[in-house]
Amino acid sequence: MRYVTFSLPGDPSERLGAVVRTDWVVDVGHTIADKWPGPFPVDLLSLIQAGPEAWQRAAALLNQALPAMAGDGHRLSDVRVHAPITRPRKNVFCLGRNYKSHIEEAARARGVDVKLPEVPVFFTKAPTSIIGPYDAVPWDTAVTQQVDYEVELALIIGVRCKNVARADALASVFGYTILNDVSARDLQKSHMQWFKGKSLDGFCPMGPVVVTADEFGDPQQKRIALRLNGETRQDSTTANMIFPIDITIESLSQGMTLEPGDIIATGTPEGVGLGRTPPEYMKDGDVMETEIEGIGTMRNTIEKVG
Repeated sequence: MRYVTFSLPGDPSERLGAVVRTDWVVDVGHTIADKWPGPFPVDLLSLIQAGPEAWQRAAALLNQALPAMAGDGHRLSDVRVHAPITRPRKNVFCLGRNYKSHIEEAARARGVDVKLPEVPVFFTKAPTSIIGPYDAVPWDTAVTQQVDYEVELALIIGVRCKNVARADALASVFGYTILNDVSARDLQKSHMQWFKGKSLDGFCPMGPVVVTADEFGDPQQKRIALRLNGETRQDSTTANMIFPIDITIESLSQGMTLEPGDIIATGTPEGVGLGRTPPEYMKDGDVMETEIEGIGTMRNTIEKVG
């Protein structure tokens, strides 16, 4: 299934949707709630937390109902698409330094030796940084002058787990989405760590859909790209990750419980603004298009607010 969180014009209430074909969304609650045993999950996070049996039931009911729906639903272009999980219960977990070529370009830009990590390197982004896949990214010029982009594949944990073995790791995933790890490079440098520069309001566009793991297929064989104002800046494949997703989950879960709805971003490939000669950071009106094979494309504009 391909799940989306959306709202209708004139009605800000968020709805759980399922995308059918390429441009059509149906209201999941409206479609199958009367066939659900008990209260229907109100949003995607609630559905994930309901567990695998609920996911399977929802998919089966939707597949059963869709052929008879004909024109029911809405064109995606006629609704507002929000981040799939608009406010997670935890910070977004992020994996840094996970593509060799990105490590090399960052090292060149900073004038330091290239050193590959021996274990996954984690940091987090605040939940308040999350915005939708087509929302503007606010740029407060009083806070940062060096705003950069980073396209990343993100996964959403589906089941509570701890000390997960690598062989079992992918079974804990509900689905996959796109995340743009927008970064304030000057704040990263001045703070000597990543959290603040990654967590400014609006610095985590996410979406447009969550593709369930059973439909997405092998997460290590997907093209990943970013275009800035139509120019391709990042173009790689998830096969180039240093630490693939199963190792990432295994490592993060050691001694730490992962819960349904936890979001994990898996790092960015080469081509960021920091790595250009000289570095090139974004300006007011710049448009980022982040794309991952099998999921879709986000489109976010930089909007100066200070």
